[in-house]
Amino acid sequence: MELQDRAFEGLNPDVVLDAVESVGYECDCRILTLNSYENRVYQIGIEGGEPLIAKFYRAGRWSDEQILEEHQFSFELVEHELPVVAPLTIDGTSLLRFAAMRFALYPRKGGHAPEFDNLDNLLIMGRLLGRIHAVGATRPFVHRPQLDSRSFGYDSVALVSAKFVPPAYKANYDVLAADLLQGVDALLSATVTNIRTHGDCHAGNILWRDNAPHLVDLDDARMAPAMQDIWMMLSGDRTRQSVQLAEIVSGYEEFHTFQPQQLRLIEALRSLRILHYCAWLARRWDDPTFPHHFPWFNTERYWGEHILELREQIAALNEPQLTVM
Repeated sequence: MELQDRAFEGLNPDVVLDAVESVGYECDCRILTLNSYENRVYQIGIEGGEPLIAKFYRAGRWSDEQILEEHQFSFELVEHELPVVAPLTIDGTSLLRFAAMRFALYPRKGGHAPEFDNLDNLLIMGRLLGRIHAVGATRPFVHRPQLDSRSFGYDSVALVSAKFVPPAYKANYDVLAADLLQGVDALLSATVTNIRTHGDCHAGNILWRDNAPHLVDLDDARMAPAMQDIWMMLSGDRTRQSVQLAEIVSGYEEFHTFQPQQLRLIEALRSLRILHYCAWLARRWDDPTFPHHFPWFNTERYWGEHILELREQIAALNEPQLTVM
């Protein structure tokens, strides 16, 4: 088991409460484990106040500089009156320490998952992303990485192929992954404008309340094409996706310029996410949390379905790009 996983083993309720109290809060002993796998996240009851969210960072994933840069981005968005849940600053810093662990505290914000099949909601999301990207485009990240085919694609395939793909599937996997990445590289070869993005803008990272979205968890924030924050909101057949895209773009362009040339990147970005997600599970398989919550991974059925998914993505890369209806 890797060092970061052993560190999480010792993260019991007493340690969590001690960490929160070490920065000046008095806990009321209520603790609720929240749905998070990469890091460990808890809701903590506070005496005489609203509960807080404590996020303990997995060691070895981000440097201090990268975490603080993510926090700074969220502070910058809040300064522009954007509905982003930013960490609390305590004694001049948002990155806190207890023993060998790093953590951050956040105010608790309620809400429900967004309904992306509602076109009015997509218009609102487009406005929010336009505002976020207008801020994100003002300057680059210095420490956080860039989304590219090397880190998300080739490195992912190398790991999975060497250590996880069963022999019966390996030849097909290697050929299909290589063909898929060749297609991704062809689409990414043109000059693409990268800006600071949320990086993981799916429904699970959006809380809907008071008829408006609130973004949480910028843990995957990185330099990427603006389309990275848009494509995950699209679903259904091509016609439906074009209608959804039109609503998003309509709201987006009220605050920031939409680059239609980035429409060609949708399937390339989807392909990289598929490869990266598989490798993410593989990298974390020694963490006992992962086999428990993802029992279907690394089974014969999983690899058969993953091979089919790669074939489908190769076909998708060769389809005409989506248009805004």
